Formats: sequence, C-alpha cells, structure tokens
Amino acid sequence: MEKNKTPLSSFPRERLLEYGVQALSNQELLAILLRTGSKKYNVIELSGLVLTTFSNLYELKNATLYELQQISGVGQIKAIELKAMMELGYRIHRSDQPKFGKVITSFDLAQQLIDEMKDFSQEHLLCFYLNTKNEVIYRKTLFVGSVNQSVAHPREIFREAVRCSAARIICSHNHPSGDPTPSENDCAFTRRLKECGEMMGIEILDHLVIGNKKYVSLREEGFWN
Repeated sequence: MEKNKTPLSSFPRERLLEYGVQALSNQELLAILLRTGSKKYNVIELSGLVLTTFSNLYELKNATLYELQQISGVGQIKAIELKAMMELGYRIHRSDQPKFGKVITSFDLAQQLIDEMKDFSQEHLLCFYLNTKNEVIYRKTLFVGSVNQSVAHPREIFREAVRCSAARIICSHNHPSGDPTPSENDCAFTRRLKECGEMMGIEILDHLVIGNKKYVSLREEGFWN
C-alpha cells in the first residue's frame, strides 16, 4: 500500500477525468471520497493520514467507526461515510451480472414479445444481449418510430453490447399494422447488423419481426444462409 505518498496532483478529480480512475493512487481515490479536509489538513493530507494509520487496505476495510474517529480530522460523519463506502465496495465485489432468463428458441422469445408488443402503436426496436450460454444479461428498447437504416444505426446496438460484454444479440421490432412480413428496410438493416457483428466478433442470433399473434424470424426464414 502507498503510505503518505505525495500525489502527482492536488486535483484528483481532474486527474480522474483526464487519465481514468486506474491512474489514481489510493490516496487520490480516498481524497475524492472524503471530499473535504479539516482545519489542520487539506483533503490530500487527510487521505494520506487515514492510509498511514493502518498497515494495509484490509485493516482499513475492517476498521470500526471508533477507530476511524480516532484519526485527527475524521469526525463521525466522515467515519460513517467511509464505512458506507467500504461496505458498498464489498457488495459490488460480491455481485454477479444480473440475468433475465435463457433464450432456448426464437419461438419462445417471440411468443413473449407478441404479448408484450401487441398494443404498440409505433415500431419499437428491442434488443436482447446474451452471454455465451444464451442467458439474457441485458435488454433495452433502443428506438421508437420507423426502424430504418437512418434511424436505427447499428453503432447504438453494438455500443450497448460492448458496455455489457455481450457475446450475442437478438433484435426484435414490431409492425403496428399486425403483418410481420419483413420490409426491404428490415432486410437491409439486418444485413448491416450481421456485417457489423462479424467484424466485431458479436453474433447476431436472430431478428424477430412481431405482428398480431404471429411473428417472422429472419433466421428461420433462411435469411442467415
């Protein structure tokens, strides 16, 4: 652990914005969390004092409120905030990526979407982001309106995929007319998605067009051949 090391900058927030969170020292990270110093120490000095009071970060994590308040400049409020921060960090470390069921077949997913999207008066483009086990780790409605190449751009779809580390994507959109027959725009949009997915190493599993009590899977219709 860094002990009372003079930070590279007295402006850790600015350094985080410029260089990223990983570039900051323990002292700078703690200074951001403490926010303010005391009458005797500025916030950088106070964060250094907190760190040198304990032999390592593990001891700091297990410090009691009483022990924290024995540090000059750390009152009850700062001690409470530090304990809350450490508990939240512990819970984040233990957390798993949420999953929203597993996609077995396009048919099963389409039946769910027919019920969900049957009353939509506008087209909605809904994307499901999956891991390698076909578990849904994220879903998002990305566009509302006419799904065409100028509005529903693949970059928005893949930006979300990268953000949640998805391995596969299933796209779906509804036709308010009730007829799920894919339009030329639907087909052109799907071709672009597939091309982008191949370049990025993210598989497009299917594109479902949802109508009134029926659907069309572009994969099942041979569009993937």
